[in-house]
Amino acid sequence: MKYFTIKELSHSDTALSRGIDNYPTAEAISNLTALVNNVLDPLREKYGKPIRVSSGYRSAILNRSVNGATSSQHRRGEAADITVGSKEGNKMLFDIIKKELIFDQLIDEKNFSWVHVSFREGSNRKQVIKL
Repeated sequence: MKYFTIKELSHSDTALSRGIDNYPTAEAISNLTALVNNVLDPLREKYGKPIRVSSGYRSAILNRSVNGATSSQHRRGEAADITVGSKEGNKMLFDIIKKELIFDQLIDEKNFSWVHVSFREGSNRKQVIKL
């Protein structure tokens, strides 16, 4: 973990404002570490500029609070929503991940408003979705 921290990947303004404990479990920390080591850090190296995590780990209570899917990979620490602040930059992230990195799911959220990416140890579908 070179460019990202567990604190950053579990930060949530919603959790803070609602008093929700969003500290990840040991399993989620292991999954977040794999996500960073296999996708986010290599992506940062390839992109060459900072990338912001807008949503990473979500506890069950936080996930319900933001109307996340019950099967969300955010719950297990396997997913992150990322952005560089522009649709053009987010499309570049999407293209780098799609062409050059191992991933489970890659989602273009709302015409590159942000990018959702997930990674599962040993079992990645390389599923690409546009929402």
